[in-house]
Amino acid sequence: MKPTRNYKYWVPKGAVQFLARSETLRSCSLKVFTLLMGIILLLISDTSQRSIAQNREVTFSRDVAPIVYEHCAACHRPDDIAPFSILDYEDALPFKDAIKQKVAAREMPPWHADPHYGEFANAARLSQQEIDTIVQWVDQGAKQGDPKNLPELPKKITDWQIGKPDYVLAMTQAYTVQAHSPDAYVYVTFPTKFKEDKWVQAAEIVPGNKGVVHHVIAHVLPPQAQTDAAKRLGGEFPQADADPASLFYKQGSLSRMKMDAPVLDDGASAANGGSLFKRQTGDDGGAGYSILLASYAPGKGPDIYPEGTAKRIPAGSTVVLQIHYSSFHGRLDTPQKDQTIVGMIFAKSPPLKRAITSTVPNHFFKIPAGAANHQVTAAYTFDRDVELISYMPHMHLRGKDMKYEVIYPSGKRETLLWVPRFQFNWQTVYRLKNPLPVPKGSKMIVTAHFDNSAKNRHNPDPTKAVRWGDPSYDEMMIGWIEYTVPIDK
Repeated sequence: MKPTRNYKYWVPKGAVQFLARSETLRSCSLKVFTLLMGIILLLISDTSQRSIAQNREVTFSRDVAPIVYEHCAACHRPDDIAPFSILDYEDALPFKDAIKQKVAAREMPPWHADPHYGEFANAARLSQQEIDTIVQWVDQGAKQGDPKNLPELPKKITDWQIGKPDYVLAMTQAYTVQAHSPDAYVYVTFPTKFKEDKWVQAAEIVPGNKGVVHHVIAHVLPPQAQTDAAKRLGGEFPQADADPASLFYKQGSLSRMKMDAPVLDDGASAANGGSLFKRQTGDDGGAGYSILLASYAPGKGPDIYPEGTAKRIPAGSTVVLQIHYSSFHGRLDTPQKDQTIVGMIFAKSPPLKRAITSTVPNHFFKIPAGAANHQVTAAYTFDRDVELISYMPHMHLRGKDMKYEVIYPSGKRETLLWVPRFQFNWQTVYRLKNPLPVPKGSKMIVTAHFDNSAKNRHNPDPTKAVRWGDPSYDEMMIGWIEYTVPIDK
């Protein structure tokens, strides 16, 4: 066998290969050993840190209040939509067990989107460390701690979240919601008298009495849209394929779909997508429609756009507030008054993009009595390129879940949003972290399920079929969307 020579000694060729393999094995073993030791040390360190954290005294003033002020104070404050305030230790203490349960189950703060789809700028999720802190606080006896450690209180409810408005619309007379009265839709009109177009970068609606205001929508009626029908219906049904008068009937101030109206549950397979009205993707009032300027609903927050993006109020427009007042199905014991206001901040420089709020609705569905999982779909095909910036599912008391999908011209189908447990009492807007480009010809499909069975404890009456209607004891199916388009020069 031919020897393999080295500088100082020689060994057989096979032995060299064996030694090389052995050296490689020793090197790999050393690397694996080092890696394993590193993992063990990390685990020991993490366990030690957790042990220290668990043994550390957690107090409301120092540890819990900062979490509450940041994530919970918008609602859990005096005279707001939450059932109780937790800004003060004395207020939070009686509800400590409920707070622990809801936080540990990730039910509070409310955020209902499945994390597998979409990235959202306003995702209201507590970190695991924040959850652990609240749980430990309760487990350790919910101690107050030194009040000197309390952080600064959040802004008062009277403060504007958008900052000081440039322009305010206010009801000059209070509206009274009588005790034991049915729901009511009230339309309040404000002539703006603007001599030129105004570009709104932020808008906020502040109800005077959140206990009776279910929701508010501020419509802008350009001069071309100020017809009797638009004034009455807030611009919702102009240029409809069918005459709304033949499909709806009025119950007081409420519009309700007639039971014998045509039924179309699968709007996604229909030419009109299930919608009663026509529209164009880039339209913001020029074709006789109203422009949705802003809205209020529990959990939604104000409408704020980044620099360079705004909504247009054409010169000579009228702003109409559609206010849904509710006495909670007649359970209100005393009369309540409301004076709602709207604040706007105008863009400081000419914007490059126009924000448009639109809908993907099905108006023609019918949910059978007792149906526990009734499916309804709606669709819309974009007639120009857009950039999606937010979604807001909307149903009423029987709404179970809603999914947003888009089918691109290439045929690719993508899930944009999946809300597996819809909550009627918390109307979340899911604002995208980054705008999503959607090319012309893409089809948005919205799929919803409704529970009209007796197992739904919120169901007003499982023995009756349900159609579209304004009151919360009827149903709606709307996939609200918001997108931007370049401002046409």
